[in-house]
Amino acid sequence: MKLLKLVPGDTNIKFLKLRAPFFLVSLLLIAASWALVLTQGLNYGVDFAGGQEVRLTFESREEAPIPELRELVDGLGYGSPVVQTFGADNQVSIRVPLPAEVEETPGAATEIGNQVIAAISSEFPDARTDGNDTVSGKVAGEFRQAALIALIAAMVAVALYIWIRFEWQFGVGALFALFHDVSLTLGLFALFQLEFSLQIIAAILSIIGYSLNDTIVVYDRIRENLKKYRKMPLPELLDLSINETLARTVMTSLTLLVALLPLLLFGPASLFGLVAAITAGLFIGTYSSVYLASPILIWLGVTSTSFVPEETAIDRQEKAARDRTRGVV
Repeated sequence: MKLLKLVPGDTNIKFLKLRAPFFLVSLLLIAASWALVLTQGLNYGVDFAGGQEVRLTFESREEAPIPELRELVDGLGYGSPVVQTFGADNQVSIRVPLPAEVEETPGAATEIGNQVIAAISSEFPDARTDGNDTVSGKVAGEFRQAALIALIAAMVAVALYIWIRFEWQFGVGALFALFHDVSLTLGLFALFQLEFSLQIIAAILSIIGYSLNDTIVVYDRIRENLKKYRKMPLPELLDLSINETLARTVMTSLTLLVALLPLLLFGPASLFGLVAAITAGLFIGTYSSVYLASPILIWLGVTSTSFVPEETAIDRQEKAARDRTRGVV
C-alpha cells in the first residue's frame, strides 16, 4: 500500500527569495501588535483584574451544573464570570469582576458575592457556600507581574539552550522568533478584546514550546547541511533545509489543527480564548520558524564556513606527518 504524502519528497520552494519583504511585514506586525496593547489594552479576566470569588459545593450532585451557573451569574449584570470546578467535580469556583469603585467601598465586594450566592441558592437549594473572598487589584497586579516574568524567563531560557546547543546566532534567531510569536498573540487579544486570563498565559507558553520545537528541527537540519555542503551559498542551503523538514512541519501542524478545530468551533465558551490562542500560535509559530528564525542567520553573518574549526599549526604538522607516512608506505 502506497503511503499518503501531503508534501512531495522533492519540494524545492524558494522560501528565502522573499525573506526581506516578509521580515519587514513581521516587524510592522510586531509594532502594530504592541501599539494595540498599549492603546487599547488587554481585556483582563478576574485573574489579572481582581474580582470576587465564591466557592460552592453541590451536596446532592456528583457534578456541578457549570453551564447553568455561568448563564445564571452572567445574567446578574456583573460581567462575564469565570466558572470552573474547584477540587471535586461537585465543587465549583465562581469569579466575577468588580467595578472600579467597589474596592473603595468597604463590604461592597462581599455584598456582590452574597448576591451571587443568593441567586444560586434560589435555583439550586443543595448548594453549600464554602467561601466568599475578594481578589484585590493589588493581588491581580502581582499575578500579571508573575505571568510577565514567566514569559520572559521562558524565552530567555530557550535562547540560552539554543545558544549552547548550536551557536549564538541561532539563539538570537530563536529569541526573535519567539518574541514575534508572543507579540502577535498579544496583539490579536488586544484587537478582538478577548478575555486575557491565566489560561492564556498557559496558551502562550504552549506556543513558545511548539515554535521552539519547530525551530530546533529546522536549525538541526541547517547545522547538518552546513557540514555537508561547504560551498553552497547560505540562502540555497537554508531553502534546502526548510524543504527537507517541510513534510514533518506540515504533518505536525495538521495533526494539531485536527484536534484544535473541533474545540474551537464546538467547544465550551470557557475554553474559546485558550484554544483560539493556541490555534493562532500554530500558524504564527510555523511562519516564524521559516521566515524569521532561518533568514536572520544570513543577517547575523553566518556563512557555510562559520562553524568549521580553524586549522591550527599543530593540525597542519599532524596532517603533514600523515601525508609523509602515506608517501613512505
